[in-house]
Amino acid sequence: MNYKLIAQETLNIEANTLINAAKSIDDVFDEAVKLIKASRGKLIITGVGKSGLIGAKMAATFASTGTPSFFLHPTEALHGDLGMVAKGDIVIAISYSGESEELSSILPHIKRFKIPLIGMTRNRNSTLGKYSDLVIDVVVEKEACPLNIAPTSSTTLTLALGDALAVCLMRARDFQKSDFASFHPGGALGKQLFVKVSDLMTQKNLPIVSKTTKVKDAILKISEGRLGTVLIADEKGRLEALVSDGDIRRALLAKDFSLEDEVYQYATKDPTRCQDAEMLASDALVLIEEKKIQLLVVTDKEKKIKGVLHIHTLIEKGIS
Repeated sequence: MNYKLIAQETLNIEANTLINAAKSIDDVFDEAVKLIKASRGKLIITGVGKSGLIGAKMAATFASTGTPSFFLHPTEALHGDLGMVAKGDIVIAISYSGESEELSSILPHIKRFKIPLIGMTRNRNSTLGKYSDLVIDVVVEKEACPLNIAPTSSTTLTLALGDALAVCLMRARDFQKSDFASFHPGGALGKQLFVKVSDLMTQKNLPIVSKTTKVKDAILKISEGRLGTVLIADEKGRLEALVSDGDIRRALLAKDFSLEDEVYQYATKDPTRCQDAEMLASDALVLIEEKKIQLLVVTDKEKKIKGVLHIHTLIEKGIS
């Protein structure tokens, strides 16, 4: 049995389902977007079985893209959770056949509350279709299942239509990266847009020496600081240079090298620094990579040292 061909056939069937649906999108979809956008309440998604699983994912997508939303199971709704539905809300009910018994049971109550109902079904004349104010067609030629029974193409299409609604609403609300990140502060994008240099930089026990410090003493300071670098500052704490352990290793190759030399002799003068501790950590990483350095010194405009940011810290915190 050629499973590769079976997989290709499955994907082709579902892909064609989406292509055909894209061609048949009508004004009802436009009305649904406008209805949801105008609402000041919540968008409640409901459905049973596979439709319920798709609905739960849709609710999560809406909620994370600027549309307050949650999933309501029809059975739980009949046993008290209908109290979660309030005036101003909108309900999207999902049932491919439109005749799900559990879902049909709550439809009269939703209409009793005068809650706008958007149905997602293949049959406009079904129970769900008749109760709905707007019907978004979920019509497929065939399921990808070889028996044409298990929800496959139909659930894929329903999920894609939910994504399409969410994207339309994002565009309508001019939803930006910063908005998305505010709902995902713990995610990669949240870190990229919210974590600042000041949140991650090391400020205490910095390895700082003077220009006249001897190399042997600077080496001890590098070891104590555990940053692989020692900072050279003047008497007012202003950055003048820095020396890395790599600089020391390269200096060892010089014939006239001595541990009694002043460390400033082997230092990088006027090193790359950051004058804005409120700079995004992601931007600081870009600077570090561009300059091919490991340590970024943070100073004020007068070059007074405020802290340091090591590339390893950025990596450990998931900044990319």
